[in-house]
Amino acid sequence: MTTLRRLLVGLALLLTAACSSGGEKADRAEPTPTRTPSAAADPTPSASAPASVSPRISTPTHRPKPSAPPRSPGTAPATTAAPPDAGFPNAGTTGPRLRLKPRAAGNMSVTTDGAVIRGQDITGSLDIYANNVTVIDSRITSTNWWGINLRPGHSGLRVLHTTITAVPGKGPDNGGVNYAVSNMGSSSIEVGWCDISVFGNALSMGQGNLHDNYVHGLVPFRNNGGEWQHTDAVISGGGSDGTLVIRHNTLLNAVPVDQGASAAVGLFADTGHVSNTVIDGNLLAGGAYALYGGGDGATGITVTNNVFSTRYHRYSGVYGAVTAWNAGGAGNVWRGNRFSDGTPITPEPAG
Repeated sequence: MTTLRRLLVGLALLLTAACSSGGEKADRAEPTPTRTPSAAADPTPSASAPASVSPRISTPTHRPKPSAPPRSPGTAPATTAAPPDAGFPNAGTTGPRLRLKPRAAGNMSVTTDGAVIRGQDITGSLDIYANNVTVIDSRITSTNWWGINLRPGHSGLRVLHTTITAVPGKGPDNGGVNYAVSNMGSSSIEVGWCDISVFGNALSMGQGNLHDNYVHGLVPFRNNGGEWQHTDAVISGGGSDGTLVIRHNTLLNAVPVDQGASAAVGLFADTGHVSNTVIDGNLLAGGAYALYGGGDGATGITVTNNVFSTRYHRYSGVYGAVTAWNAGGAGNVWRGNRFSDGTPITPEPAG
């Protein structure tokens, strides 16, 4: 009996030791460690984490970026202002869209109605004696008085997605060149998405639809009379019965005023009163004044939503943003025009 009791007591001791050992292993298998979360872990510490623990927070690439925090009512969201020139035509939005075929054409006359000139890199000029001619996706490099000229009695010219430039010092006016596109015809012409440079008076016409063009890099020169030729990105001499629309262009005239700078847009009553002109949504800069408004007799002139850039001069032009504005002229409207910083512009009266 004594021997049997001893065996039972020993077995009980062994079982107790085994249970005690298994419990310690279970406690070590499920600790609550202090750790730094990996990129895949939830970076937000749990409520049970010790107050002294400051886990490293990372933003995993597979998660969506957090939305902006809520803001108090009436507080404007923080934004980065777009450059004042953003959205206006430039070298990247104008000019040909095709691979061009070089062509040394010289000063060429176009006499076929409905002719289409496409994909041509023309060294020379185009003199249009025909109706409904289209010049598209091309390049004109002229040493003539003009790049493209529509002759009197003809109509329907369209110049689209084309670069029109010249060779400085090689033109007929004492080395200068005068008109990138000239409308001497009997109706409106369209000039759109064109990259235009060098010519002294780049777009010259009393009627037309000028839109989405980039006019820049005008080159000053002394004309055959020995005087500095006046330079304008767009010029109209007045006296036209048609409508001139100038919409959403970049029109720059960086020529110094003592070398002939006149305007970015010049409406002059050289051949009659200026009328029926829309100047809307353009970027203007440079000239003696960025805009000449037509003078005392001007009527039906609408100038709206233009940005007068100060990239060259403090007030856009050397002497100011606008002059010769006839505020009392019938149908004349001035609205929404401003400097690059948003400051509204109020023109002085013509006089």
